[in-house]
This record gives sequence, C-alpha cells and structure tokens, in this order.
Amino acid sequence: MGENGNIESILRVTGLTKRFGGLTAVDHVDMEVYPGEVVGLLGDNGAGKSTLIKMISGVYHPDEGQIFFEGKELKLGSPVNALELGIETLYQDLALAENLNVPANIFLGRETKKPFLGIIPVLDNDAMHEEAKKVLQRLEIEIPSLRSKIMTLSGGQRQAVAISRSIYWNAKLLIMDEPTAALGVAEQKKVLDLVRTLSSQNIPVIIISHQLYDIFAVCDRLVIMRRGQKVAERITKQTTPDEVVGLIIGSDLAERLE
Repeated sequence: MGENGNIESILRVTGLTKRFGGLTAVDHVDMEVYPGEVVGLLGDNGAGKSTLIKMISGVYHPDEGQIFFEGKELKLGSPVNALELGIETLYQDLALAENLNVPANIFLGRETKKPFLGIIPVLDNDAMHEEAKKVLQRLEIEIPSLRSKIMTLSGGQRQAVAISRSIYWNAKLLIMDEPTAALGVAEQKKVLDLVRTLSSQNIPVIIISHQLYDIFAVCDRLVIMRRGQKVAERITKQTTPDEVVGLIIGSDLAERLE
C-alpha cells in the first residue's frame, strides 16, 4: 500500500528516536499507516515497540524525529491531545469500569445528560443505551444484554466494548497492544473479525502482538523491530512466519539455532 503514491497516509513518523539515559529505546524509526490498513508491529521484548507506540499516543516525547497525522505535524503534549485528534490506544487492561454496564463504559467521563424538572441535569440512560446499541450494530458486535456489568462479560466482549467506545468517539487510528493475549481461540477469532470490520470501514489499526497466527490472519503489512531499530517491513502475503521469526530474532541467532 505504501507504493500507492496518490493515497495520503493517515500516520507518518520519520526518524523517531527516544533515549532513556544511555539507552536508545527507539532509534530513527520511519513508518507509515494508510486508511483502512492493518499493520502488525513485531519484535521481541525490548525491541522498542511499546516505546514507539507511546510516542505516537502522546505518553512520551520523542528526542528526535517527527510525527505527522492526517498530513499535519503533531506536537503531542499528552495522551489527551492524541485522543482529541482520534488516536486511540487500547492496552491489555482496556481501562473499563468493571461495575458499570456497557453504555456507561462507552460514555465514561463523557456522559449524556438531560434536565430533570427542567433544571437538574441527570444521566440520560435511555439515550446512551440507544447510541451504544447503534455503535455495536455498526461494528457487528453481539452482546446479549447491554445492561450487563463489564465484570460479567468475557474477554472478547470486553475488547469489543473498548473498541466500540473508541469508534463512538471518532477514533481515526486504533492501536491495539496484544489484543488476543488472554483470550481463548473462539474469542480471538471474534476480535480478529472486529479488526477486519474496522479495516473495511477505513479505520486503520496497528497491532502489537506475539501471536503470529493473528498477525498473518489480519495484517496487510508487517513492521519488524529489533534493538530499537526498524529492521524490516514486509507485505504479509509476500512473507512467511519463518522469515518473520528470523527477522525478529536476527539472522545470526537464527543460523546458530538451526
């Protein structure tokens, strides 16, 4: 997709670098993500994947390099700035309120209110329920009862609620950190189907994952990092899990293991 010169990338990072003391965690990384594209970000522990994502989502400030989003250079002061622009990051904990139901989580911190007795603002639960139902339908998500508390939902359903919240609040880029790590096979499939739905609606997704099966099932393109550097980029259909593992661990080590 990167070769499609006439398509504007949603995200472009150039020369992105982050140092912690004497350690260079991310070393002059370039990367692009296009509309509707699913990009796998791969690498061993310590490769720099999380640090790269944290710069894109406003948690860390780059020491060098630039981030462009929708053609404009970003100077993110905080994760709130990234959220306002439509860059949503879902970490493994999902940041859901366990004791609240589905609509309450989708509207958490941004609740819809209506006047009671003409003056007192109270939560408009009916409106939030209807809006939650619409976004779940748009993403083809089935949750038997929206009034269920999050603590009663399965891991895959929780992922679906977190993704729905992001999409309802106009996410333009979704970053998912190990989205299927704690899920069973059936639940993993549902989350991957959800990623495909997002892609079909032109919402790009970056997935960090150690699960190569998942990566090959949904990603259009793979970016491989090692020791803070981007060492390779592959179109998924033009590579194999074996080649990717070799790139992740380094060809010198791969040769020693054979």
